[in-house]
Amino acid sequence: MNQVHVHSLFHEPTSTFTHIVYDHPQGKAAVIDPVLDYEANSGRTHTQQLELTISFLREQQLELVWILETHAHADHLSGAQILKQKQGGTVAIGEHISTVQSYFGKVFDIPTEEMEKGISFDHLFADGETFDIGLLQGQALHVPGHTPADIAYLIGDALFVGDTLFMPDVGTARCDFPGGDAATLYRSIQRLYSLPDSTRVFMCHDYPPASRQQVQAVTTLTEEKQHNIHLRAETSEADFIARRQARDAQLAVPNLLLPSIQVNVRGGHLPKAKANGTAYLQIPLNLI
Repeated sequence: MNQVHVHSLFHEPTSTFTHIVYDHPQGKAAVIDPVLDYEANSGRTHTQQLELTISFLREQQLELVWILETHAHADHLSGAQILKQKQGGTVAIGEHISTVQSYFGKVFDIPTEEMEKGISFDHLFADGETFDIGLLQGQALHVPGHTPADIAYLIGDALFVGDTLFMPDVGTARCDFPGGDAATLYRSIQRLYSLPDSTRVFMCHDYPPASRQQVQAVTTLTEEKQHNIHLRAETSEADFIARRQARDAQLAVPNLLLPSIQVNVRGGHLPKAKANGTAYLQIPLNLI
């Protein structure tokens, strides 16, 4: 098996990891969940986090072949399109993104043509579909529950779980977004738990509890199955659902949900500019 190299970058304002996966220096690479910086108080975007990603790709002389989204994030804007413009690559997500686009397209009154395949995303993965990153082979695994469209990427011994599992002392993803479902998430995580225990599990986010000072990008399935505070190997579906629903009832709406979703269902494209040359995000009143 070819070694899977992973370089992880943490975006502190949104607690998000971007992972750069590559076969070897001067080889091929994929970037998972790139972040576009967004200042909510001013409405300005900037590319500081993306520049860190690009700098690493160039330092290692890597050809970017895939830009992979695990889902339509509700906590940060995707940098996929700017990254593609600067470095190339195919922007991809799971095929069930159409369900999320259908719902939020109505919420934000987004023209359907702005979310069509080939305009928003270049490629939509079917469950189980395989793909290559140079000498590495990956597989897209449909793991709904957080949203209907979540995808995990298994690349060699590295599993990129998006918003399904967090670090064991943080737990699992919320299931109270449209189309989310705790029972579905339980079954999705069981699918991941069936992989080899030694599989490395790479986080999309980390929110360290008071007992842990440093953010962590990676754990193992052994650690998750033995110590995850929401779902261990022996946890029943009923117990997980009760715990997850009780937790979700206490959670606030993510700070950047409204700006993020309307960009991310477009595959990271910002809304088209109006006649005055300015692009606008929309804030639906009394709806969410």
